[in-house]
Amino acid sequence: MVDISVVLVTWNTKKIVCECLDSLRNCKGDLSLQIIVVDNASSDGTPEAIAELYPEVQLIRNSRNLGFAGANNIGIKESVGRHVCLVNSDVIVPPGCFEKMCAFMEQQPRIGLLGPLMRLTDGSIGPSCMRFPTVWNWFGRALALDTIFRRWGWFGGFLMTDFKYDRTQDVEVLTGWFWVVRREALDEVGLLDERFFMYGEDIEWSRRFHEYGWRVVFYPAAEALHYGGASSANAPTRFYVEMQRANMQYVKKYHGRMGRIGFWLATGLNETVRILGYAFAYLFRSNFRAAAAEKIKRSMACLRWLTGSDRQSTERSVSRGGLVAHAGSEPVDVP
Repeated sequence: MVDISVVLVTWNTKKIVCECLDSLRNCKGDLSLQIIVVDNASSDGTPEAIAELYPEVQLIRNSRNLGFAGANNIGIKESVGRHVCLVNSDVIVPPGCFEKMCAFMEQQPRIGLLGPLMRLTDGSIGPSCMRFPTVWNWFGRALALDTIFRRWGWFGGFLMTDFKYDRTQDVEVLTGWFWVVRREALDEVGLLDERFFMYGEDIEWSRRFHEYGWRVVFYPAAEALHYGGASSANAPTRFYVEMQRANMQYVKKYHGRMGRIGFWLATGLNETVRILGYAFAYLFRSNFRAAAAEKIKRSMACLRWLTGSDRQSTERSVSRGGLVAHAGSEPVDVP
C-alpha cells in the first residue's frame, strides 16, 4: 500500500493535464504516490501524450465518456493508497501540499474528507466550500441575496459567500476540484453516485460522509492552483444546463415533493432575473454585449430545460457522452 493514490479524469485537456502531471512529479516529497489517469475518450491526443511522456502513470482509456463520477470510480477501484486523492486535471499541486494534508489527517483520525485552499490564477482565493442546498438558499441565490448581503451568514447561501477561507473548519460540502479521502472512510461511505453524470456528485458524496459520522474539513494550511473550467469551456451552455440537472437529481434523492417544487420555482426565478439583468447590460453596456448575449442564451436554454421543452434532447446528449465533467461543482457567476 502506497501513501496516496492520485486519480485524475481527463477529457480533451492535453496541455493542462501535462502541467498537472509535471507538478505531481515534483510535489510528493517523502510520500509514495500512485498516479492513475482515467481518460474519458479524448479526441485531442491526451491519452497518447500521457502514455508517451509519463510512463509511470497508470493510464485507463475509456471507450466512451463516463462523466466525472463514473470515471473517478474506475480510478478509485484501481487505487491502493492509504489515502485517495481525487484532483482535477486543471490543478497544479505544489511541493508539500500532499505531505501537509496527509500529516493533518493522521493527527485527526475522524476526518474522512479533506480539501485544501483553492488559489486562482490571479492570486485570489477560489470558492471551494458550500452548504447543503435548501429551498431558502435556492431563493436567496435566485434573488442575489447572497451577493448583496454576502457577509451575513443568514444570506450567505449554499455558495457560502460569507465564508472567509482563513481557518481550518468543518464544512458541509467540499467541492470536487481536490479531495483527499481516508481509505477507511471510503470503504464505509462507498463510491461516487454515478447517477450524477457531472456536477452535484460532490454535494451528494459530502452528505454521505456526514451521514456515516466522518468529518468533512477545509484545510487552508495546504493550497493548490486551480485553473478552472478547462472542460466546461468547450460547451458552456450545455454544461450550465447540466449543472441544474444535477441539482434536480440531488433534490429528487434527498428532498420531498415540496423540495422539488421549491427548486423548480427558485431556478425559474433565478434564470428569469438573470435574463432581465443581462438584457439591461446588453442595452446599456456596449463593451459587455457579447458576454451578455451568451449569458442570456445560457439562461434561456436552462428555462427550456426546466419547462421540459428540450429536456429529453439534453438528456440524450448526456447519455451519448456529449458532455463531460472533471471539475465537480464549479463556482457560479453572479449577474
